[in-house]
Amino acid sequence: MNKNTKIYIAGHRGMVGSAVWRALEKKGYTNLIGKTSKNLDLKNQSEIFSFLEKEKPEAIIDAAARVGGILANNDFPYQFLMENMQIQNNLIDSALKLGVEKFIFLGSSCIYPKLAPQPLKEEYLLTDSLEPTNEWYAVAKITGVKACQAIRKQFKKDYVSLMPTNLYGYFDNFDLKTSHVLPAMIRKFHEAKANDNSDVVLWGSGTPMREFLFVDDMAEAVVYALENKLPEYLYNVGSGKDITIKELAETIQKVTGHKGNIVWDSEKPDGTPRKLMDVSKMKNMGWEYSTELHEGIEKTYSWFLENIENFKEVKLA
Repeated sequence: MNKNTKIYIAGHRGMVGSAVWRALEKKGYTNLIGKTSKNLDLKNQSEIFSFLEKEKPEAIIDAAARVGGILANNDFPYQFLMENMQIQNNLIDSALKLGVEKFIFLGSSCIYPKLAPQPLKEEYLLTDSLEPTNEWYAVAKITGVKACQAIRKQFKKDYVSLMPTNLYGYFDNFDLKTSHVLPAMIRKFHEAKANDNSDVVLWGSGTPMREFLFVDDMAEAVVYALENKLPEYLYNVGSGKDITIKELAETIQKVTGHKGNIVWDSEKPDGTPRKLMDVSKMKNMGWEYSTELHEGIEKTYSWFLENIENFKEVKLA
């Protein structure tokens, strides 16, 4: 890699892709390319192939995906399975056929079995059944991991998969119907604060354990993988620390300044009891996270406040 290496970032407008773009620009990379979904349909095989054939990127970072929380995964299982497979298969296959030497595939910790031993090690992949609430997305991502592994094995190309833990940060999705737990909580606590500190109702018992990583740290991991040839096909990326959902809620409540009550709706599902990543492989390669959770939530909430006019029907504090 050099600062003029042509790098295509799929999903460059999303939370992860935009963070990767910022991180690369900060390091002095000058030949970055990206296309919005309006200008390039990643689900269209011929469009992808023609675009990559014309642009001839030397490296591809696949940060494009259809994502969402428990509710979205439950309501749209087919789209989460099929659209994610279409996106990644088109990118991976076109990259291989066009001779792209470096490909970084981004997935999710949900690829691991629901009841796998904790912390989650890379070798636990495909050793047991998945969490039912997001198995459609997980199966799609597993096929992407395996496609890149097959290319490494058969064609000896530097295709590597990075599996992040739960990400949050700038340009996150704060839509209550489709967002993940942390941004959803930020919005709920903010709106409750603006509504005379009304009660905040949260799903489940609050007892599940979750790990979170600030998206700018994830971007640094991607840059690290881009600039170094990692010897294995799959790496976990996270902080290696987890907290209960209850602790997360209390932290966000403190950051937002909400003074009301938190009410737990135990009729709603909790999801996986615990999801903590074993990040020792990346750490041994020379990368580890730098942003602690409280600091990351403060940064995310500040960004949310600065961009609040973009979120429909948010009560203005």
